[in-house]
Amino acid sequence: MCQLLGMNCNTPTDIVFSFTGFATRGGLTDEHKDGWGIAFFEGRGVRTFVDHQSAVESPVAELIKRYPIKSKYVIAHIRKATQGQVSLENCHPFIRECWGRYWVFAHNGDLKEFFPVLDGSFQPVGNTDSERAFCYILQQMRKRFGDNLPSLTEQAAFMREITTEIAAYGTFNMMLSHGEVLFTHCSTNLYYIVRKHPFATAALTDEDVAVDFSQVTTPDDKVAVIVTAPLTANETWTQYAAGEMLVFADGDVLDLTQEQV
Repeated sequence: MCQLLGMNCNTPTDIVFSFTGFATRGGLTDEHKDGWGIAFFEGRGVRTFVDHQSAVESPVAELIKRYPIKSKYVIAHIRKATQGQVSLENCHPFIRECWGRYWVFAHNGDLKEFFPVLDGSFQPVGNTDSERAFCYILQQMRKRFGDNLPSLTEQAAFMREITTEIAAYGTFNMMLSHGEVLFTHCSTNLYYIVRKHPFATAALTDEDVAVDFSQVTTPDDKVAVIVTAPLTANETWTQYAAGEMLVFADGDVLDLTQEQV
């Protein structure tokens, strides 16, 4: 199956370090060589790069490793095809507009016999179970809430409900963001880490690269990284429980026990 990488920060930050290790899994240290993609939220806009080539062969991936695009919300994906041919239209992350915002989605897993009825408001371009799931989520959200973006508490409750529904069809590890929060759901494997003061040195497991984050951050910075499998061996990553959904904002797990608007 595929692998996911997400980042959320309280101040715009580049993902060069994490993406360098992650991209290596796209055909060199792992077998996810059927395409890749990455999306950066920048204000209300989204800068998206996708390629059907493997991440270790793609000149576009090499650009991302060298070009420090700063963002508060990033979603990346490397693909090992289970449904749908290897082609550009089947590369994650997928993007759609809803309520005047871009929504970005990526999925790791395999949904068996998942063919929900789509009413035409959102339709897949490719032929993956992942894009069908994304269109279904947005369609059901619009049906539930109408023409106005609901509160964050309502969004989170809906996401818990629909991820549970979709996960009944198979493995549903996913990331979804509209640039104000990052929703994540785990069926099998997801890990996260929150880097904050005092920052230390991190060393990638897939590349001979290390960064002393204390030299490139301020004491107020906070960065959450979410990934299918830990990118470093010298840091403590927290594993999700099966079926767990976490929401990130401002570089940390959001406490949804408090009322959010």
